[in-house]
Amino acid sequence: MMRNWSWLLLSVALLAQAEPPPQLEIVFTLKRNGSPMAEVVERLEYAQGNYKLTETWKGRGVYALLGTARRMSQGSLADGALRPREFFDERSGRDTARAWFDWKAQTLTMQYQGNKASEPLPPNAQDRLSFLFALSLLPGRAEAVSYSIADGKGLSRHEYKVVGRERLKTPVGEFDTVKVARKGEGRESAELWLAAQRGYVPVRLVVVERDGTRYEQNPTRISP
Repeated sequence: MMRNWSWLLLSVALLAQAEPPPQLEIVFTLKRNGSPMAEVVERLEYAQGNYKLTETWKGRGVYALLGTARRMSQGSLADGALRPREFFDERSGRDTARAWFDWKAQTLTMQYQGNKASEPLPPNAQDRLSFLFALSLLPGRAEAVSYSIADGKGLSRHEYKVVGRERLKTPVGEFDTVKVARKGEGRESAELWLAAQRGYVPVRLVVVERDGTRYEQNPTRISP
């Protein structure tokens, strides 16, 4: 489901900066096979080493029948390490999925549909929003990175690598970008373009699912 990919893309920009801004908001248009599907609003709040990332999703046209979605990640940023503490994913007509990260006890707890269970916290653990925040460490530091990502229902393994640089035109301007890709046999592919001169703000996302369905997300407003 594309909502799983309608991530908090603004977060990729932030670890590349010496200090994240206290607030940042980006509005995206999400398209499915070229047709507008939703407006996605991504928001960062940061203060004294603690972050809060929020994503809201609202369908357009026939997709308005899907209702709304809201996801949130809270945690800390210190010495270049991102550690989420809490994540939730709430959507119309579905139980809220939750995850808690206890870095001191090294446990991960997830809850969905009344089931709540804990397990050992895997190395480089992130949630569905925070891993993009952490991904901003990649350009200029490494060629590839992998994460164990919790969404409240389970864990998945994601591997990304830098695949090149491109000059990219978007609705909010042109950018020199670093292109990062996730590819895997028998699964959907994802490509992200990170604007180098804007602290690696993501300026485009393309996801192609296994059945060929194509999703594209582009910014329409960035503030401040």
